[in-house]
Amino acid sequence: MTPAARLSGAIEVLADIDGRRRPAPDALKDWGLAHRFAGSGDRAAIAGLVYDALRRRASASWIMGEATPRAVLLGTLRLGRGRAPDDIAALFSGERFAPAPLSATERSRLDAASLEDAPPHVRADVPEWIAPSLERGLGEVWIEEAVALATRAPLDLRVNGLRSTRDAVAAELAHLAPTPTPWSPWGLRVPPGEDGRSPAMQSDPSFIRGEFEIQDEGSQLAALLAGARPGDTVIDLCAGGGGKTLALAPLMGGEGRIVATDLDPRRLAPIHARLARAGVSAEVRTQRGKGDPIADLDGAADLVLVDAPCTGSGTWRRNPDAKWRLRPGSLAGRIRDQATVLDRAVRLARRGGRIAYVTCSVLPEENDQAIEALLARRPGLAVEDPATVAAAAGLPSLSARLRVTRRGIQMTPLRTGTDGFYVALLRC
Repeated sequence: MTPAARLSGAIEVLADIDGRRRPAPDALKDWGLAHRFAGSGDRAAIAGLVYDALRRRASASWIMGEATPRAVLLGTLRLGRGRAPDDIAALFSGERFAPAPLSATERSRLDAASLEDAPPHVRADVPEWIAPSLERGLGEVWIEEAVALATRAPLDLRVNGLRSTRDAVAAELAHLAPTPTPWSPWGLRVPPGEDGRSPAMQSDPSFIRGEFEIQDEGSQLAALLAGARPGDTVIDLCAGGGGKTLALAPLMGGEGRIVATDLDPRRLAPIHARLARAGVSAEVRTQRGKGDPIADLDGAADLVLVDAPCTGSGTWRRNPDAKWRLRPGSLAGRIRDQATVLDRAVRLARRGGRIAYVTCSVLPEENDQAIEALLARRPGLAVEDPATVAAAAGLPSLSARLRVTRRGIQMTPLRTGTDGFYVALLRC
């Protein structure tokens, strides 16, 4: 496919996403099935255009004066990819498979493209209704923070200390030029290829041997900050696919007990194969019927990790369509879910035990406010001083880069180069 034909494909996918209010991966998959002549490089290029357009949808629409898929893609090429108006006009030629030529209005808007007078939510590229929450959660630099959340995310790997070392895995992957992540002692960062795509790591022999997992550095740090210790009984209460379970195991050195569970048994499906590949021993408790699969563990846990269900606002770099599908009702539903799992965590923790509350969110409603609501319900709990959390976990250099909130710490792409993760630690 020509570059111009790829633009036409991206417009079709964006129209499908808007028209049927569906996730971007579903629309891209269906487009690929309906256009089997498109090679893997074509599909990847179209996906890159679609995701970039979703990252910059508000600002792209603003400069173009309308929010059609064509307008959003035009604005993205100008703002997000820095293409000159003449270059864009050459691609929008109307020739075979190319989008229709630019109108006089479109050309004029591309020439004058500026966000100088745009409202804050447009400059931040977020839905208008969520802007006040972002400002409360991220402070005076919330627009800059939101812009960072609209950039492309890096590919981070977490080396499995039970199977290998960071130096050994880096040597194994030398052809990909990985570099150590700035903060996590387990992390490697792999640069994108010339086409902007990340390599397919799941087919690498060292991945198959369980020597590393794909995991954002912020998620790795959240596991470190949770403070699992050898000999602990640890419950990963919202384990999902097992990413945090796998990260906790090396900290415990094979001593102690890890129990992984999740209210949605479907989310646990990948965990068994991942545990086996990584050489991690953990109990997986699956919800069956109305019974509580971990009822026997009430009051027994040294550490309960609550990797809470949330809006995922901290992962908008990777899932840009999610921010446009977020609604006030879904945020309210997540807040209720968080209260439920936090109350469950309190019952599981022993006296003197710890709870690590983690979200991949930058919204205060899901972070500090969730902890404050828990403290109102359970006044006997104590929150560990957020200012000391990183140093206590052996990460003193990270402390200066974190945003310290009233009850926890916030990682962000702007501050730490990670996804947006929040961590609060409580003692029962």
